[in-house]
Amino acid sequence: MADSDSLIGQTIAHYRILEKIGEGAMGVVYRATDEKLHRDVALKCLHPDAKASISARKQLIQEALAASALNHPNICTIYDVGEGHDEEVFIAMEFVAGQSLREAIPVQGMPAESVIRWGAQIADALDHAHRHGVIHRDLKSQNVVVTPEGRAKVLDFGLAQQREVELEATTQSEETLAPFVGLSGTVPYMAPELLRGAPADTRSDIWALGVVLYEMATGTLPFRGETGFAVTSAIMTQLPKPLPQHVLSGLRAVIGQCLVKDPRQRIQHAGEVRAALEIVASSTEDLSTAAAPIDPEAVEIPALDTGLRWWKPLLVVGSLAVVLALTLWGFNAFHFRDRFFAVPSSHPIKSIAVLPLVNFSADLEQTYFADGMTEELINALSRIRALRVISRTSVMKYKDTHKSLSEIARELKVDALVEGTVQRSDGRVKISADLVDAREDRNLWGHSYEGELRNILSLQSEVAQAIANEIQVQLTPEEAAILSERRAVDPQAYETYLRALYLWNKRTPEDLRRALDEFKKAVDQDPTSALAWAGLADCYTLLVIQGEVTPREAMPLAEAAVKKAIELDHSLAQAHASFALIELAYEWNTASAGEEFARAIALNPNYAIAHEWYGLYLNYSGRFEEALEEMQRAQDLDPLSVVIEVNVGRCYYFARHYDRASKLLKQLEQKEPNSWFVPAVLGQTYLANGKFDDAIRELDRARTLSPATLRNLGVLGDAYGRAGRRSEALKIASDLESLSRTRYVPPVYSALVQIGLGDKASAFAFLDKAYAERSEWMMQLNVEPEFDPLRSDPRFQALLRRVAEAGPSPPN
Repeated sequence: MADSDSLIGQTIAHYRILEKIGEGAMGVVYRATDEKLHRDVALKCLHPDAKASISARKQLIQEALAASALNHPNICTIYDVGEGHDEEVFIAMEFVAGQSLREAIPVQGMPAESVIRWGAQIADALDHAHRHGVIHRDLKSQNVVVTPEGRAKVLDFGLAQQREVELEATTQSEETLAPFVGLSGTVPYMAPELLRGAPADTRSDIWALGVVLYEMATGTLPFRGETGFAVTSAIMTQLPKPLPQHVLSGLRAVIGQCLVKDPRQRIQHAGEVRAALEIVASSTEDLSTAAAPIDPEAVEIPALDTGLRWWKPLLVVGSLAVVLALTLWGFNAFHFRDRFFAVPSSHPIKSIAVLPLVNFSADLEQTYFADGMTEELINALSRIRALRVISRTSVMKYKDTHKSLSEIARELKVDALVEGTVQRSDGRVKISADLVDAREDRNLWGHSYEGELRNILSLQSEVAQAIANEIQVQLTPEEAAILSERRAVDPQAYETYLRALYLWNKRTPEDLRRALDEFKKAVDQDPTSALAWAGLADCYTLLVIQGEVTPREAMPLAEAAVKKAIELDHSLAQAHASFALIELAYEWNTASAGEEFARAIALNPNYAIAHEWYGLYLNYSGRFEEALEEMQRAQDLDPLSVVIEVNVGRCYYFARHYDRASKLLKQLEQKEPNSWFVPAVLGQTYLANGKFDDAIRELDRARTLSPATLRNLGVLGDAYGRAGRRSEALKIASDLESLSRTRYVPPVYSALVQIGLGDKASAFAFLDKAYAERSEWMMQLNVEPEFDPLRSDPRFQALLRRVAEAGPSPPN
């Protein structure tokens, strides 16, 4: 074996190595000084014997990059990853002072308070990692450091994948590791399924957590043997050695739940372990006294396949009740639960939110898939008229959140929440979902659905139907038929569609162009995908509205795509809403637009975007009170959407209620300081109200937040002109002219600057160009306050008549 001490005193990159602090089969950890930031770090390098392995080097870097996404007070932070001289691969991480948990555990075990406190911190760290798609794979007491302040820090997150299996000193054997080739981890902490060759997942981390909790409570490991084979045999075939009587019965129950051999019946989520430990801590059982004895060998405590929220009322009357309940559960876990514990909610559930599904796929880049599954499940439930379903934009705010379910439900104003996971592997998909009554903090239902990717729409419909049945919501015959529909998809095309959808939801010009390419690819792969055709239409339309492409160039393509989507699936609300927007913004056909908006809302009454766009349509028609009602309905369905809240403010703006608009927008600006759209519309409101200095301040802020958004330039130029700052207005007019030589600049933005400068002739010249391009601004001419300085001019009245009399656009 090569000498791992040879690096001491040397410098790798800008890290000077001081001493070796640990060594394993594949890696060596040193204490080093970061000579740039002047701080101590832990520097992990490949063992000299493994340095030549290309796969080991690659895996070390990949795993470090995955772990670097984690940011949690109970997780050792990754600072840097790279290569030094002599191809020395390293990871620089937080240097955590203290002692390992193994060293901190007394021979007789820890007090219950310590087990619960540090166990809950470790569980919280695991929960954070799992929600980011990172599996530890080698959780053990040596990989946890207890700091002098009393905080548990978990080390080596995601770094265990490249390790060879370790037997641990406790096995007291030098026996060959040949039977364990291909495994990763430390045998006494490894779950039975791993020893059978199954891949590591969150549930195997739960098992390891159970071993650590057992070790903390007793000072020993639950499965022991003279050799690695003996330990393996014990893990796979034997019950753990009974816990001593002094261990709290509630704590004993939690540990038993973690150490169930069947991963399907084990506790499924680390957050549930944390919650259960917190409940044990708050129970009436005295943490300092012995619990009533129970013999774990008499009956193996099985696991729940859903959350642990129902434990709380039992634990209030004593942890022993939990143990007895779980013992009874063992006779027929699923049937017993369904008959006696899955009690219907005492109050009707009328509103629901689907929280972001957690990506349990091995590939961290499958985030787009989990997000897409979340959105499609929302869409399936949204078709139920009797149920208020929160839109994607709002629920995605809770991705990776640490807020409690009750807190989330209060913020979204819903009765129930759906939480779950999605796992994709080898052409198959598994969706696991739990339904929680947030008002009573009680799990109502939980189930898993698995099938081929080509049948993903059927899986989504099954989940939606099951939820509807559980909450006893009344379905119309049409809704029941839609949810019962079973359509296969082309797996490759559907994945491409989900990637496109993920990009489209980012809404930046760059991401929209990438989404456009992906949607095109999806319809090439499967020309029968109505979803992909509708997405393609939305990309073209949004690029036009953002001023990135000319309406004449993109809107005919959008119209053709959306008509194809409707032809393929006439029940698709998204397609009808998109068609309505095209009819309004490009064809200037208000009658047809109104009919299509009504059809979209009838097909999916929970589609917030349809209500939002319909609200804008009503504004443009001068129906301001109806517009406000419709926009507030959109806000009710998507309460955390910044865009919709801004558009509520725009309803007041169009109705000339400037004070109400500015009050709402100022409050929103405090909550959303990084949104350019808020100061843009607030500045426009101040401008219309004659508060030019305030307008310039807000519009300049919007330009700073989003320099590439040309709309901000046009309105700011108008404000400069009206404020008498003529040179600055002329500068913006010149900038827009220069930009138009290299990219598309909507002529209406230049018209706004000319309005501010008082040059009506130039303003009308630009508006004529906008008319010729069939700009969507033509639909708001009659109500847009920025055009008020032109309103009395005969040329403006003539332009309004031309727009009203214009028929459908001629084909290109």
